Formats: sequence, structure tokens, C-alpha cells
Amino acid sequence: MKRLFYFFIVTITGLGILSSCGNNDTKTADENATVKKIIQQPDGTISLQLDNADCYSDTQDPSENTAEWNVIVSKSGRYNVWLSSATRDTTDLNYKNKVLVSVHETRIEGRPAPDKIIRNSSEVSYPYYRADSFIGSMYIKDTGEFQIQVISEQILPKDASMGDGSKEDLSKLLSVSFTPVKR
Repeated sequence: MKRLFYFFIVTITGLGILSSCGNNDTKTADENATVKKIIQQPDGTISLQLDNADCYSDTQDPSENTAEWNVIVSKSGRYNVWLSSATRDTTDLNYKNKVLVSVHETRIEGRPAPDKIIRNSSEVSYPYYRADSFIGSMYIKDTGEFQIQVISEQILPKDASMGDGSKEDLSKLLSVSFTPVKR
């Protein structure tokens, strides 16, 4: 019985020490769950910043790098999915693999291309530009709380350097947006 009690205490203490990407504060799990939820905007747009995601990165095999958000969807319908990246090269974003976006049981994937270049974006500093890429459209049929997941080698850790001059300049994924399709 004593061993079981100590095991229980050690397990609870260990869970309290663990933290996820971008979450280094001392809030309880319930407080973090409410803070971490993204709420759909009144116009139907869902904006997901990589800084607000739970991130999983593997420097050895970055093709499985993942970002996840908990999102409350209040309006179902068809959405255009856009990715925003920081890049130096406005003609090639250097994504080696397709980017996978999944919501609930719906998945789309596409290779980002520089569809829109924003030169003076506040999200990036010179010599980088923000490049927006259309990935495709997705129908979200239900409302409620969903986990949105993005898998891409360009989901880089916050401390990763971009373009140090000694190797190929990489793009870095900044955000994902779902914009409602209007009829």
C-alpha cells in the first residue's frame, strides 16, 4: 500500500513538471486547456499562429514536424486553407514535402507556392518576406471543439536560425488560416 501511495505521488509530480512547446508557465492543466483554445472569429475565419500551437519537432527527420491547435468551430461550411511562411526567396518556398492539414476526419495536402507576397509584413523582418500559399479547400461539416493538425518539415523550433549563410535558406511556417468560402 505504501509503494502504491509513493508511485501515485511520483506520477502526479512528474505530470506537473512536463510542459508542451510554447508553454512554460505554472498554470494547471485546466487553466491551460481554456487558454489554449482558439475561437473562430465572427466572420467565420479561423487564424492559427504557430506561436500558439503545441509543436513536435524532430531535427533528425523534420518531415513529421507537427503543430496542433484546439479550435472551437461555431460555423460549419467550406473553407479555403492558406499557409503563411517567412521566406527570402519569393519564387520558391523550399518546401521539400507536401504540407498535410487535418481537421477532425478531413485531410488535405498540398505543396506551398508563393501565391501572394507581402513585402512589409509586421510578422517578419527584412530580408524576409511573408508568402501566403493556397493549399486547397475543406468542408467542415460539424461544429464544436476540434483538433487542427498541420504536418510539415517547415514547422521549425522557435530557436531555429533561418538563413545563416552557410546553408540553404529555408522558409518557415508562420500561420494557417481558414477563410469561409462565400457564394
